[in-house]
Amino acid sequence: MVVRNAVLGLLAQRPRHGYELRAAFEALAGGEENWDVKPAQVYTTLTRLERDGLVVEQSVEQDAGPEKRIYALTAEGQAALQDWLAEGTPPEHQRDEFYLKLMLALVSGAVDPYRLLNTQRTVLYRELHAITNQRARTDPNRELAKVLLLNKVAMRLEADLRWLDMTEARLDEIRRQPLPEPEARPRGRPRKGIE
Repeated sequence: MVVRNAVLGLLAQRPRHGYELRAAFEALAGGEENWDVKPAQVYTTLTRLERDGLVVEQSVEQDAGPEKRIYALTAEGQAALQDWLAEGTPPEHQRDEFYLKLMLALVSGAVDPYRLLNTQRTVLYRELHAITNQRARTDPNRELAKVLLLNKVAMRLEADLRWLDMTEARLDEIRRQPLPEPEARPRGRPRKGIE
C-alpha cells in the first residue's frame, strides 16, 4: 500500500513514466539504501492503479530507447491520495519478528535465548553504525529531511537495544512463568439437549 500511495503522490506532482517514478520514490525515501523498490513493483502498481481508475496513460514518449508510457493522476486517484494523507499511520511495533523468535526459542529450547539476544544485539549495533555513518555523510543544509529520517531510524534502533538489555535482565523471570498457550476449546459437536 505504501508504494501504491507514494506513486499517487508523485503523480499528483506531475505526470511521469515508471522509471522516473521509481527514481523519485527512492529519492524521497532517503535513497536506495533505505528503501529499494524494484522496477517490476512500480510497473505492477501502475497496472493496478490504471485498472482501478486511479491513473490513466496520458501519452507515450519514444526517444532513442524503448517507448515510455506517461501516467497521470485521475480525479479518483487524487481523492484516494487525499484520503490516505488524511489518515494516521499506525505503527507495526507488535508484529515483531525477533520477539516471535525469542518466544519460539523459549518454548522449543531449539536455541539458547541469551545467544539469540546477543545475535540480535550485534545486528542492531551494525545497523546503528551504518545509519550513523550515513547521517554523517548527509548535509543538513541541503538534506534536512533525510537527516530527520535517519535520526528517527537511529532512535528506533537505540530503543530496540535498550529493550534487549531489559529483556536479557529479566529472561530468567520470564522462563519461570508459564508461556502463552491457546485456550482449550471443546471439540466435536455439542451433545443433544445442551444449549
